[in-house]
Amino acid sequence: MRHRSLLMLTSVLATGALTLTACGSRSDDSKKNDGGSTSGSKTTVVIGVDAPLTGPNSATGLGIQYGVKIAVDDANAKNLVPGVTFKIKALDDKAQPATGQQNATALVQESDVIATVGPLNSGVAQSMQQVFQTASMVEISPSNTNPALTQGKDWATGTKTRAFSTYFRTATTDANQGNFAADYAVNTLKKKAAYVVDDKQTYGAGLAGIFQGKFKGLGGKIAGTDHVNTGDTDYSALVTKIKNAHADLLYYGGQYDEAELITKQLKAAGVTIPLMGGDGMYSDTYIKTAGKAAEGDLATSVGVPVSTLPAATAFINTYKSKGYPGDYGTYGGYSYDAATAIIKGVKTVMDANGGKLPSDARAKLVEAVQKTDFDGIAGHVAFDQYGDTTNKQLTVYQVKNGTWTAVKTGVYNG
Repeated sequence: MRHRSLLMLTSVLATGALTLTACGSRSDDSKKNDGGSTSGSKTTVVIGVDAPLTGPNSATGLGIQYGVKIAVDDANAKNLVPGVTFKIKALDDKAQPATGQQNATALVQESDVIATVGPLNSGVAQSMQQVFQTASMVEISPSNTNPALTQGKDWATGTKTRAFSTYFRTATTDANQGNFAADYAVNTLKKKAAYVVDDKQTYGAGLAGIFQGKFKGLGGKIAGTDHVNTGDTDYSALVTKIKNAHADLLYYGGQYDEAELITKQLKAAGVTIPLMGGDGMYSDTYIKTAGKAAEGDLATSVGVPVSTLPAATAFINTYKSKGYPGDYGTYGGYSYDAATAIIKGVKTVMDANGGKLPSDARAKLVEAVQKTDFDGIAGHVAFDQYGDTTNKQLTVYQVKNGTWTAVKTGVYNG
């Protein structure tokens, strides 16, 4: 998901001198931490979480935080890694790249933090990747979908280069999502003219561009294009443009925060065409805010509906019974699986070191996570040579009777 402009990484370079390799601390504070554990004490290992926990995008950000918390609680209850107690440290990036970079710097400076799950937004990820790379710390995003994060800026030309060996993701990319959406719009919805709008962010603009290219390639007409700013609330001028363009579909690249207002104002003006977007729009908050105007709108999202997966039943029940805030349906399962990949990696590293956490645990964890291979609650979890998930499944959802309803699940094979 998302972005602004790439930031100067001055503070990132400083972390090179602050790289901390010994992770974990004794639960017995009277004993000096040596990165290991003994029969008389447990090692505390912290998994960082970075996501927007307040403000824009916080509904999905909180879903990430509590998805990780449930995974950590499960690992501790089941003693998945003997001698280790896992904890989380969640930081709020407010969907801002600069704040995300500050959070990354703070996390790598804490010796107990062995890896991080997050962020939500692709633009925030761009500001964090070098910080984690310098510190040899694993970062697994459950939601970033911009292809350049793993495959480099020239990915679209077929030249793919992995710049950050510490970066992984459990969500598939927009190269699949945008094409999957366009194929559905043309071949299933039979739409002929799409008006394409984005929020100028890395995620939104990238996804909209991919959709636009594929829609045209399939014979569709682009009735017009435009951009909005995140945080805008008055879309009257945009609505007029869309109305005059006589489009039969509005495609929006961005978040639910803006999309829910756009569709509401569009329908209020008598323009009854559906609004379609990506996983950044797939949230119950979208429907709650847009109300009846959301009816018929569509969104693609990564994976299959978590509610249909037997392996996720216990996770969903726990989330609901605990009364955790946020939307678990979008990235909660992928966050749980990302945290589980880290937990399993820690076990691998310790098993290879006589049951103790080695002094270079962070670097060893990068190697272990790269070899991840297990069935998670949201699907199979494994990473290719770029750090991308091998799980390419996507789902198209449509608002029917006030609820997101899955109308197609599959893999894009274009």
